[in-house]
Amino acid sequence: MKLISSRLDGGKYVRRDLFACQRIGNLIVTLAVLLSCLHLEMTMTKAQTKPSDSWFAPEVEIQKDDYGNVRKTFRTKLVRQVPSPQSEQMPKAPAEVKVIEYSSGGLRLKAWTNLPNNSGKKKYPAILFLHGGFAFGKEDWEMSEPYRNAGFIVLTPMLRGENGQAGSFTLFYDEINDVLAAAEYLSKQPSVDAQNIYVAGHSSGGTLALLASQASSRFRAAAAFDGSPDQQLLYKGKAAKPVTPKEVTFDLNDLRELQVRSPLAYAASFKCPTRLYYSTEASIYFHYANQRTVMAAKAKGLDVETIQVEGSHFSHVAPAMKHSIEFFKQSLSSTLSKLGYKAERFCQTFH
Repeated sequence: MKLISSRLDGGKYVRRDLFACQRIGNLIVTLAVLLSCLHLEMTMTKAQTKPSDSWFAPEVEIQKDDYGNVRKTFRTKLVRQVPSPQSEQMPKAPAEVKVIEYSSGGLRLKAWTNLPNNSGKKKYPAILFLHGGFAFGKEDWEMSEPYRNAGFIVLTPMLRGENGQAGSFTLFYDEINDVLAAAEYLSKQPSVDAQNIYVAGHSSGGTLALLASQASSRFRAAAAFDGSPDQQLLYKGKAAKPVTPKEVTFDLNDLRELQVRSPLAYAASFKCPTRLYYSTEASIYFHYANQRTVMAAKAKGLDVETIQVEGSHFSHVAPAMKHSIEFFKQSLSSTLSKLGYKAERFCQTFH
């Protein structure tokens, strides 16, 4: 894996010469090299992909209001009441998956999870994993396998209007209500440690994960893989397609509608430590928007970082997810250490 860290001030990194240890002995040099390679598998390198003049600059205006408060009053106005533009049937769950129902307003929606049958004898950290695209498929459940293997309970919700479910598709707005409702369901399960619930997502799910972490203080930490920080850029700005995409069900001329769907617009509203991972393939859209998001968040003293990961929209997810597991375990460790546990041992008890 090659992770690439963004440097906001444009300064140059200075590489440490591993071979400086050769005077101590060839054995120590070899060990240092091996340890360095292992370190790169889990953390950011000091390399930097040079930005291109063709990469898009962000366009949405940063807002001063708290996103959670905005959602209490703003109501999206849909020009079309339709289900998800991605029409897929509900997939058949594998034997090891539990299919549950959760309530979101007046809707009854489904989710897949690996909740254990332990009647609350042990409590485990949990991750709300939000799928990419605008419908759920088995491949979305498979994508989150590293989280389950790391000892986390995982719940992936299907949202309104998806997979034949009730409700109107709104593109990143009312769906946040479903995300938070699924998190609420998760927090009430006997086997879930309600103080250690995380949110993560890929593509459109990454965008929802960012918005959810701005809307609610429910989550311990958040991670997004190729989430979109700026919907104004993608749907109304220089990166917009000439024809309005099917997923847009609101008036694009109302910039307020685009603002409330853009994590960048509310970068000062992150309510938990957050990591924005993005692929080299998607750098043309997300590089500058992610940097702007981080700058605005850090100006408010928030723990938000952006990390560029070598690979495509899909291939970058596995290494980025591995990095996010370590990121999540850092906050988990800080909690468990107060109780006398180690995160690794705590998670291993799941298996």
